[in-house]
Amino acid sequence: MASATDDATLLARIRRDEPGAFEEFVSAYGDRIYGFGRRVCGETEDARDVAQDTLLQAYLSLKGLEHPEALRSWLYRVASNACLMKRRKGKFEPARELSLEELAPRLGEGTGIEIPDPGALPDESLERTRLRERVQAAIGDLPPHYRIVLVMRDMEHLSIEETAEALSLPVTTVKMRLHRARLMVRQRLEAALAGDAAGRRKA
Repeated sequence: MASATDDATLLARIRRDEPGAFEEFVSAYGDRIYGFGRRVCGETEDARDVAQDTLLQAYLSLKGLEHPEALRSWLYRVASNACLMKRRKGKFEPARELSLEELAPRLGEGTGIEIPDPGALPDESLERTRLRERVQAAIGDLPPHYRIVLVMRDMEHLSIEETAEALSLPVTTVKMRLHRARLMVRQRLEAALAGDAAGRRKA
């Protein structure tokens, strides 16, 4: 991810209409925005639409962005709005298999989602597949306003402040939603894993 200094230089070049400046911007941020759309919307087609809509809005609006340090949160705000528009149209079905690593929150930001070590289970490959399915279902079951905060903070690694700015929410609200989202995911995982364990005992 580009630094604030890099962003300031790039925005200055875009404002001067330097050849290749916007293409460099797309190269720096296009994949990140697509990945965000994929995590929140779930479908490849929806993620492409979100990325295209966000980059188009960036092309039209970047010259008027006054604070380069706000570029990342501004981009995620635009992408979030595009995702929510998809939901209003009835297209908001998370379907991508999430990696376990994507759920690991950064240290120092509250209690994260604890996932058992699948290496201790009898059939590692099968159990890892089941666990990913449980994680996917738990994320997909979150209300959208909780899911988007979890994705921004724990998967896209935006700070609490950047997430709040991107969603136009108070920091306290973001912290509350993040805590509740993590708690809901953990509770769903614990219930699902307990059910799996009970099923194995009966078998």
